[in-house]
Amino acid sequence: MSSPAISPETELHWLALRLIPGLGTRKAGKLIDRYRTPQAVFRASRSELESHGVGGAVAQTIVSGCSFEDAAEQQQRMKDAGAVTVPIADPRYPALLRDIFDPPVLLFARGRVELMSTVCLAVVGTRRPTTYGVAAAERLSGNLSRAGLTIASGMARGIDAAAHRSALGAGGSTVAVLGCGVDVVYPSENRRLAAEIAEKGLIVSEFPMGATAFPQNFPIRNRVISGLSVGVLVVEGAQYSGSAITAKLALDQGREVFAVPGNITSKESWGPNLLIKQGAKLVQEWNDVIADLPEQVRARLISEGRERLLAGFGEAKTAQGPEGAERLPSGPNGEIGRRVLERLKVDAAIALDELVDGLEEYTTPSEVIAALFELEMLGLAKQLPGKNFVKVW
Repeated sequence: MSSPAISPETELHWLALRLIPGLGTRKAGKLIDRYRTPQAVFRASRSELESHGVGGAVAQTIVSGCSFEDAAEQQQRMKDAGAVTVPIADPRYPALLRDIFDPPVLLFARGRVELMSTVCLAVVGTRRPTTYGVAAAERLSGNLSRAGLTIASGMARGIDAAAHRSALGAGGSTVAVLGCGVDVVYPSENRRLAAEIAEKGLIVSEFPMGATAFPQNFPIRNRVISGLSVGVLVVEGAQYSGSAITAKLALDQGREVFAVPGNITSKESWGPNLLIKQGAKLVQEWNDVIADLPEQVRARLISEGRERLLAGFGEAKTAQGPEGAERLPSGPNGEIGRRVLERLKVDAAIALDELVDGLEEYTTPSEVIAALFELEMLGLAKQLPGKNFVKVW
């Protein structure tokens, strides 16, 4: 876990500001915009605070400093749970989230705080998914995490849990945004999943330590899921479900919205199918998402993917072929990749079946497919419609 970027005293002031009764997110944000630091807010007089739109009772609470006792208790609970705070002024705070209409002034976090600065994609859906919905969420989340995206969701039962588990199972990164304290597991059946996310991923909440998962917290939580993500992928959900709310919030925040089409006779498909009718991108495979992301995001994923794959396979070797020198990873996976690359051409597409047949004496179909994926991520091969492949010149 990253060490706190702020001092205990500064953290105490941020906590005290967050815990002032009656001071909403937007009002707290305006005070920080005006005074820059929570210390300056607490030094202000009641009349000065009131002149900036703070109600009399709330202004008096700020001046009295009565929230510091609760803040000290929160600090101890954070220490016990291994949690840290990430204020809106902290460089670790998600840049995309900072730009929404009403960003939380303070986030509580357990796990790999550095994941806040990665490219996140939200995957959300119903708590009562069909077998098809679970399979779609697992397949897409796993493939998208392998492509370098951090999968964000709400750790609810159903699609959310499937997305988190698949990202972790693929060796990728995931962020769980809760509608309760980061030390509270809701639903309780996800206790093991929560522990794994805290160890390998990140758990985030704007709610204080120990906060209960009240129903009214979840729409508030949903704006954070979409706010820290470049886009939202909806996999099953009714017309007025939480996932539909998240998709609407994403549109309001200027994010991309994606949806997996479903059976027209299933009520759980109504939400994503309606989103597609309204203009959401229809998703059948992971590349449908990648292709629709902003250009600078795609460029970052390609750059990070090259570095990750080359580092993962050790020192790169140079393979000479008729098309020139190519940098490929060493080891058995790299050897398969070189054999695949030798058969690919720049000016003529080769079908996947033909590649598999031509390499059957050396390897298995699944290894050929894995090698093709890695070559795509390295920018050495490109997939065309109909599962045809070409070498990148």
